[in-house]
Amino acid sequence: MRQQERLGLILDRLAKHGTVSVVDLTAELSASPASIRRDLRALEDQQLLKRTHGGAVAAEVIYELPMRYRTGRHQEEKLRIAQAAVRLVTDSVHSVGLGGGTTTTELARALGSVGRSLKVVTNALNIAGDLSVRSAIDLVVTGGSVRPESYELVGPIADRALAGIHLDLVFLGVDGIDATGGISTHDEVEAQTDHCLMRTAERVVVLADMSKVGNRAFTRIAPIEEVAMLITDASADPAELDRLRAAGLEVVTV
Repeated sequence: MRQQERLGLILDRLAKHGTVSVVDLTAELSASPASIRRDLRALEDQQLLKRTHGGAVAAEVIYELPMRYRTGRHQEEKLRIAQAAVRLVTDSVHSVGLGGGTTTTELARALGSVGRSLKVVTNALNIAGDLSVRSAIDLVVTGGSVRPESYELVGPIADRALAGIHLDLVFLGVDGIDATGGISTHDEVEAQTDHCLMRTAERVVVLADMSKVGNRAFTRIAPIEEVAMLITDASADPAELDRLRAAGLEVVTV
């Protein structure tokens, strides 16, 4: 297992349990105690946890983990969500918008199976890198200021680039979705750019694993009425999904 993947899994355990031990991580991740200690030291240097004797505890406040540490979390669920999302890109869909995030990144990789010409607009640098080598993809990348946590281009330049564009489908990753709070993210500038991307679309589809359902992040992107569909995994809270359906949202579980 690569170190980057181990770091993401360590942070995932901390988010769930608040504490981890070197002994448990050594067994679970099939790594040596020395490697686990180096991992914990690297995460502590970034103030993402606090080391203790024999392990670590969660940092007092973690608003948002860098994307490179989120890629290993709920990975199977994200793959299933991406596979369901790509089935929406039917022959009648000629243009697609992709916001940033780990699940939309999986969708971008899956778009290679569409097998025909497709225009894709994105503000995510990592997605642009993945799609730039796909000859069938007519890629458009917005400008903007780079947000390191998500690799997204955000701000007034990105917003102006999106003005006047018309897309058939927009797929958006979010940090929270609930019936009354709508869809939300951790950063207010990113929220504005996400909303600009939404306004380009005939139809907006949110991709979110169960950890996002029922949550509210710092800034609202849009009310739930502006979203057509949510694709999530079957482990999401059924009561929260029922509230979303009651609010008029089409919910697909995979």
